[in-house]
Amino acid sequence: RTLAATPADAGLAFDDVELVTADSVRLHAWWIPAGEAAGRAVIVCHGNAGTVGDRLDHARLFHRLGLGVLLFDYRGYGRSEGRPSEAGTTRDMDAAVAFLGRRGISAASTVFFGESLGGAVAIEAATRHRPAAVIVESTFTSIAAMARVHYPFVPPFLVTRVRYDSLARVPALSSPLLVMHSPDDEIVPFAMAERLLDAAPGPKRLVRLAGGHNDGGVTASAAAQAALQEFL
Repeated sequence: RTLAATPADAGLAFDDVELVTADSVRLHAWWIPAGEAAGRAVIVCHGNAGTVGDRLDHARLFHRLGLGVLLFDYRGYGRSEGRPSEAGTTRDMDAAVAFLGRRGISAASTVFFGESLGGAVAIEAATRHRPAAVIVESTFTSIAAMARVHYPFVPPFLVTRVRYDSLARVPALSSPLLVMHSPDDEIVPFAMAERLLDAAPGPKRLVRLAGGHNDGGVTASAAAQAALQEFL
């Protein structure tokens, strides 16, 4: 529930805003407007651990690339109301898309970015909203597949009540897809990135990151940032 920092700590001007979901849950979010490129934006869907206050490096990166940035906390995270659920994160993402729409920024001018769990949230939303592009970092194929990796002797239905089945959803994407993943990821196997890429219809691209699941990522790699800029 504690926010480690705000965009002001990263030198970014921002609005502290509230999103209201279809089931009337109030979500906390930060809107960081773009400069000259007003009308283009990215929605940042963070991972399972942490809050928007831990994702300011991503905000700074996307803002530097000319995009307005919407950071939001899922229900039950940070200052957002409610309790987390798979259906809930779907509604939360819809509220983020609707917020940008009210600012005059359509899904067709928006990038959906998801990190780890957030990749599943971004992919699901992209099958319905058709964004300009989808970018996923260190994300998995499904929760059931993750359960098989980490608890191989336990039936998946005994350790998880959620699915987040991105592998089943990526064939329905109509947006360009960028998959970023480290071969040294110790939590989400790199093979999952390859499976997601293979299942996507394209255009698509895979960028290899360096480091582990929580100590690497695009913000720690100049080469990956260059590839991200080229993709955008």
